[in-house]
Amino acid sequence: MSYDGHVTPGGPAATRELDLLTVTKVSVGPMDNNAYLLECRASGDLLLVDAAADATRLLGLVGERRLGQVVTTHRHRDHWQALERVVHATGARTAAGRDDADGIPVGTDDLLTDDDTVQVGAVTLAVIQLVGHTPGSVALLHDDPGGHPHLFTGDSLFPGGVGRTTTPEDFASLLADVETKLFARLPDQTWFYPGHGDDSTIGAERPHLPEWRARGW
Repeated sequence: MSYDGHVTPGGPAATRELDLLTVTKVSVGPMDNNAYLLECRASGDLLLVDAAADATRLLGLVGERRLGQVVTTHRHRDHWQALERVVHATGARTAAGRDDADGIPVGTDDLLTDDDTVQVGAVTLAVIQLVGHTPGSVALLHDDPGGHPHLFTGDSLFPGGVGRTTTPEDFASLLADVETKLFARLPDQTWFYPGHGDDSTIGAERPHLPEWRARGW
């Protein structure tokens, strides 16, 4: 079946083959959290984006393979509830935004901010800090040489708007980061994978930026 980015809690995983990466998406837990297992097709190295609510399900995806790293996109509990068990079972290194690490009760090995990179075997992912949903939220960007960019946004960008913020200042910060660091830099074909729900593209969301700015959330 072709990949469309739609998964449901407890339902089957969806897998997408890129030139350099295999992306496996699964929804776990009562908040419909997405977790993404990335595999370097050349080396077999694995990286997990967000060890969310169901350690058993996530460890089942990894199977007998070696998980090298878990990147937590931000400090909210629903995105790291399974982190301790996953790390204990696999020995994986942990990574998270520098300004969010103190809110994650599992030690962070690698502190991330703008212009850092994360490695999955032969594949380099660029780190983009997006401030507003939390102070240290990070997105990961893979520029697929045989296609278009692929972006893992956590809760900073969804189909239909940016992530939840609690003050006008946080909203202004997040929208500014999303506009300047994502929409101004990335082509319309960029496919993004959010922390909850279905995927979308930069092109599908770009016309709605003025609406998001006007409504203030």
